[in-house]
Amino acid sequence: MGQLGEEGVARRIIAAIKEQIHAGIYQPGDRLPSTRALAAEWGVSRTTVTAAYSQLIAEGYLATRPGARAIVAHGLGAAASPTPSPAAAPRHLSAFAQRLLALPSPAVAQTARVADFRYGDLSAADFPVLAWRRALNEASLRRTARLLYGDPQGTAALRTALQGYLWRARGIRCTPDQIVIVNGSQQGLDLCARLLLDPGDPFVIENPGYLLARHAFAAAGGVAVPIPVDGDGLRTEALPLARLAYVTPSHQFPLGGVLSATRRRALLAWATRTGACIVEDDYDGEYRHDIAPIPPLQTLGAETVIYVGTVSKTLSPTLRLGYLVAPTALCRAFSEAKRLTDRHTPLLEQDALAELLASGAYERHVRSIRRKNTERRAVLLQALADDLDPAVTIAGADTGLHVVAWINGAAADREPALVAAARAAGVGLYPVSPLYDPTEPRPAVAGFILGYAGLDADAIRRGVAVLATVLAEHC
Repeated sequence: MGQLGEEGVARRIIAAIKEQIHAGIYQPGDRLPSTRALAAEWGVSRTTVTAAYSQLIAEGYLATRPGARAIVAHGLGAAASPTPSPAAAPRHLSAFAQRLLALPSPAVAQTARVADFRYGDLSAADFPVLAWRRALNEASLRRTARLLYGDPQGTAALRTALQGYLWRARGIRCTPDQIVIVNGSQQGLDLCARLLLDPGDPFVIENPGYLLARHAFAAAGGVAVPIPVDGDGLRTEALPLARLAYVTPSHQFPLGGVLSATRRRALLAWATRTGACIVEDDYDGEYRHDIAPIPPLQTLGAETVIYVGTVSKTLSPTLRLGYLVAPTALCRAFSEAKRLTDRHTPLLEQDALAELLASGAYERHVRSIRRKNTERRAVLLQALADDLDPAVTIAGADTGLHVVAWINGAAADREPALVAAARAAGVGLYPVSPLYDPTEPRPAVAGFILGYAGLDADAIRRGVAVLATVLAEHC
């Protein structure tokens, strides 16, 4: 019998003896068969039985002394049947845990056989497989003599490469020391919440807005102050006192407005006057389909704005690579918080991304995927015009990777029924309603977010055609 076979039999002997002890067949103090007898019974070598007994002795099931057979350790009688204890005290959960449990649960992801318009998905065919593999190989071959924990802020190579990229692509002037590499933008938002908010502190957030940002700040104990948005982004005429403001100025999520120059200056003046921080989520700032991408708010207020970026919308959301550009005064706090959270983001992926950035492969890929998504957008808009005009009004199509379709004549309370009908017909459809603050009014008509970056042209056309049929039958 091979080594693997002997080890497998030893595990079976161990399991059998444990089961007999728990069932009360062997009582504390009972002697077990000799290794010779048990080996003969199982048809294995004495070495295998000796190994099994040694493991049971190490785990405290058996006891032994020189020259005597192993016995069942005292205190290992048959397990008593568990009986519920009505007086048992409930497990204590922290206030943080209780706030988490009070948040609404996310919808369970389901497969859509025709087309899934879920925002945030990218096409697997767009991923730069060869360039990423070369970068990973380069990073793997540059191994050092020792494997060490890294800088919690991120590798020097990646932060230096990002510094150059952010200047070239987004006009951001910063030093590598201001950059913190995080496991996706969501971890960046969580760090902002824990570093900037105490329980009871108010935070300004766009309404409607990004749900997971609101949840991150609420879980830290913050109190949401929803501020309406319009075509020019966040309305800044009457901002209240708050510890921070979360905004998506280059492409308001989900409605697509761009924060106007006047409002940008008003928001920065408010932050300076109140001492608040602005958390700028530039989640898909690389995508502008008609003109150059809008410059970030950070370029106007580097010591007031925490800039949050990610490669989830350019490379893949599975990589969990994001970054913060923090004001100089906050860098050490972010570094220490990152250290306690997870020591650092995985180093191999950091080095691979640094290689992509340094070689120019990342920017070539961004230009390519921007072109492909511009084509997908054109297909979607044409399909909506052909199959649904004038039944829908489209918003937010100039920027990003999604549009919002308002269903003319369909009341907002029809959204769940339309989602269910579309799902039954093979189309994944996602309503706008959950992105509005539940305490504030929302538009009276049904609206849906249509993400298109994960779909090919044929799937987009088929999905819109099915959606047209669903709306015709249910509206």
